[in-house]
Amino acid sequence: MPPYSFKLLSLISALATASSAATVGPVTDLVISNMYLQPDGFNRSTVVAGGSFPGPLITGLKGNRFLIDVKDNLKDNTMLRSTSIHWHGFFQNGTNEMDGGAFVNQCPIIANHSFTYNFQSASQAGTFWYHSHLAAQYCDGLRGPLVVYDPLDPHRLLYDIDDATTVITLADWYHTVSPLAGTFPTFDATLINGVGRYNGGPATPFTSVHVVHGLRYRFRLVSISCDPNWVFSIDSHNLTVIEMDGINIVPKNVDSIQIYAGQRYSFVLTANQTIGNYWIRANPNNGVVGFAGGLNSAVLRYQGSNATADPTSLQTTSVMPLVESSLVPLTNPGAPGLPEMGGADILLNLNLAFNFTALQFTINGATFIPPTVPVLLQILSGAQTAQDLLPSGSVYVLPHNKVIELSIPAGLAGGPHPFHLHGHAFDIVRSAGQTGYNYANPPRRDVVSLGNAGDNVTVRWVTDNPGPWFLHCHIDWHLQAGLAIVFAEDIPDIPTHDVNTTAWNNLCPLYDALTPDQL
Repeated sequence: MPPYSFKLLSLISALATASSAATVGPVTDLVISNMYLQPDGFNRSTVVAGGSFPGPLITGLKGNRFLIDVKDNLKDNTMLRSTSIHWHGFFQNGTNEMDGGAFVNQCPIIANHSFTYNFQSASQAGTFWYHSHLAAQYCDGLRGPLVVYDPLDPHRLLYDIDDATTVITLADWYHTVSPLAGTFPTFDATLINGVGRYNGGPATPFTSVHVVHGLRYRFRLVSISCDPNWVFSIDSHNLTVIEMDGINIVPKNVDSIQIYAGQRYSFVLTANQTIGNYWIRANPNNGVVGFAGGLNSAVLRYQGSNATADPTSLQTTSVMPLVESSLVPLTNPGAPGLPEMGGADILLNLNLAFNFTALQFTINGATFIPPTVPVLLQILSGAQTAQDLLPSGSVYVLPHNKVIELSIPAGLAGGPHPFHLHGHAFDIVRSAGQTGYNYANPPRRDVVSLGNAGDNVTVRWVTDNPGPWFLHCHIDWHLQAGLAIVFAEDIPDIPTHDVNTTAWNNLCPLYDALTPDQL
């Protein structure tokens, strides 16, 4: 550790935190409201949590219980007025009804009502996020970061600072409200910590990330994207990746990170370059790419540098890009099942397709259309088989305590598609870009890119968490077009494993009583 006193480090951290966005939790109210915001200089009505975009950083400690009372104060009829919040990356073991997936785990919360999400972090720690899981509402602004700190973090000796100032969110931003944006809209701006510029727009001040020379910072990079992936880098600095999607990994040095919708990485940056200002870059895979006019950019500012000057640093070609298949879990490496192709109890293959006439996706021939009764409520009401569960063709029943091997060939229009599984992290025994299989120490996470034509991403997990769990593309516009299924896991144990509350039982009658203009 550099020769800085604990008092000095605490002072630096406190000063930095005082200037950062609000931090709340693990017990908190979270008010959902409409606000007019101009994060890129364009004024529009939004849906936000806690009066800001991104929403406030929610924090807790490993083992904490989170009690988050979501209050729906939405009034703008150009967008949905109901809401539902997903706590992305939490396994919700024993609390499936708190997972937040609208029409899978619950009915939405209606305007002028509230619902308390009550769940534990249990053994989980790391970098997570939260977002609306109702239609494309999070694209209108309802998204924010969530961090669970581990007092016994095995990587603790690698960094000096890890607080609210070291969280970096990447978001796509749209000038049109989601119900009017069309089926597959193109975003207008990249926002880094809620600030950005759009092509032809004003010179909005950049987000500044401040560092002190000689200190080591744990940055938590969170993609709260509705659509694009970004290649993230910081001029003249290497990044040591130590966590992905809430899973600690063997430290890996890189100079750029390609990050897909819903993914998270922690990396350590040592502030050891000449005191000055350096470009932070997040180049998207679509929309307006590049950095002309300050697009897709923010600034890393060293203490003692010109506090207002734009950087003059130059981008160099990445020679150590992050490669997902090289990331090894720090603890308990190894995929479940036998270390061979097909060495699992249940083998599943998903055939993805796109109907260019209907503008809908299908998985094994079925388009996911949200049911009117949540899948969890269907199960609690007695539905037991895939034939009984709605939506028809989109619910897969999985037995208890089995190793699942799921393969998803790539090549579908609109890719690469990042797929997220609720309720689990999975071992990626074949990553995008790989032809071989790794059973000994594969990467483990909860969002995986399917890659490009010719790839066949294959993952494994164990059905040890009863409940219906969404599997879907995290390009939110693709989810709205049906690119999703539900795994109904261990149905016999769901009624005793997930004990629903009176407040949860009241959600559907309230929602079902709404008229179409009240939704």
